Parts: sequence; C-alpha cells; structure tokens
Amino acid sequence: MRTVDEKALLASQNPALFEDFIKENEPFIQKCTSKFCSKYISKNDDEWSVGIHAFSEAVKNYSPSKGKFLPFAEIVIKRRLIDFLRANPHKNAEIPVNPEVFSGETEEDEINPVETEVVKKIITFPDPALRDEILAISEALSGYGFSFYDLTRCSPKAEKTRLACARAIRTVLGTPELLMQMKKNKNLPIKKITEIANIPQKILERHRKYIIAAVEILSGDYPGMSEYLRFVGKENGK
Repeated sequence: MRTVDEKALLASQNPALFEDFIKENEPFIQKCTSKFCSKYISKNDDEWSVGIHAFSEAVKNYSPSKGKFLPFAEIVIKRRLIDFLRANPHKNAEIPVNPEVFSGETEEDEINPVETEVVKKIITFPDPALRDEILAISEALSGYGFSFYDLTRCSPKAEKTRLACARAIRTVLGTPELLMQMKKNKNLPIKKITEIANIPQKILERHRKYIIAAVEILSGDYPGMSEYLRFVGKENGK
C-alpha cells in the first residue's frame, strides 16, 4: 500500500490521480480549514475554496525534501488562509495575542490553542519580519513531522521543567555532532542528551517538539523569535 507521501508525488505527475487524491483528502482539508478558522467550514464557505486551492498547490510543489506531505500541506493551507484573512479583515475576529506563548511563561489555563494565537499574531503583528520568521520556522519544522502551531501543547510550564529544557537546548547547540544528527535525522537525539546533560528521558520525550523548535530557531536566522528564547542562554533561566 502506498503512503500518503508516495501518493502525493504520483498525483503531482498524473492529472487523473491528482483529482482522486484531492477527493480522497477532502476530510483532511476540511479539518485544517475548520481548525484554523475555529469554526466548522462547509463546502459553501469561501474558506473551503481557499483550502482546496492551497492543497492543490501543496501537491504540485511537494518533494520529499519538504518532509512529510500532510504537515507540509497544512502549512500551505494555513498560509493561504492567512492571505485570505488579510484581504478580508471582516472575516478575522480579533483575539488577544500573548507574545510570551513560546517562552513558556504564560499560565496554562490562559493559553488559547496555538493555532489561534500564532495565526492572529501573523495577521495583526506590525512587524512583517517576525511574520515571515514564524512562517519560515513552521516550514522548517514540517520536516520533523510537526509545525510551529503544535508548540503550546508541549511547551514547559513548570519552572523546573523549563530549566531542564533550556539545558537540553544548550546541550544540542553546544555539541556539533548532536546538532548535525538532529538536523540530518529530523529527530531529537534523546539518549545522547540524557547521557551528556543528565536530563530525565521523560522530560525530553514530553517536550521533544519544543526543544527541536528552540534549537532550530537559535541555530538559524530567526532574530525575532530568538528574543522569546533569551532565557535559554542563562544558566539560571532568569
């Protein structure tokens, strides 16, 4: 049985398979658009058309180097919906954005789903450079099988856990072979980090996505996003 990734590649080269592949993935497209818009999206809504066109664009532009197909397609759908909301501001209900959502400093019961938080930030934030960074890091993280929009669910809230994650991030950044291994294999070298930094494996597994994202941001060209991770470079996290 072919994987979704294989089907996407075949569909990009065959018009008949292309239409079948889109039809087969309509539930996924509907799920992404409804999740993004925080409401049920039917085939009669404008957002549905945006989602279908974005999914088609993702199929046409997909290659294995972009990671798993579905996370890649979800990013493309969200980007096109962002463009749609920018062009149709009356569709965008204002929701407050807490810029500390990635730093792990908000209270757990105050955090909205990260799709809402980050999407509204992208749409309303006055600094286009930061918007571009958020979109770029989402694309980079798709190679690991998740996106920036997943991070609130795995960001550390307790101070002790936050400091342990910071130590793990510093360990990867300060160990070239670990950094290379993570980027090459698209996974966190949990066993090695545990051995080097003596951090409980359970913490690394639970906050794997957060640690990977922080390492990608701090080792890449994301000056705006790096501001939310300043505590990582300090031993006491303060």
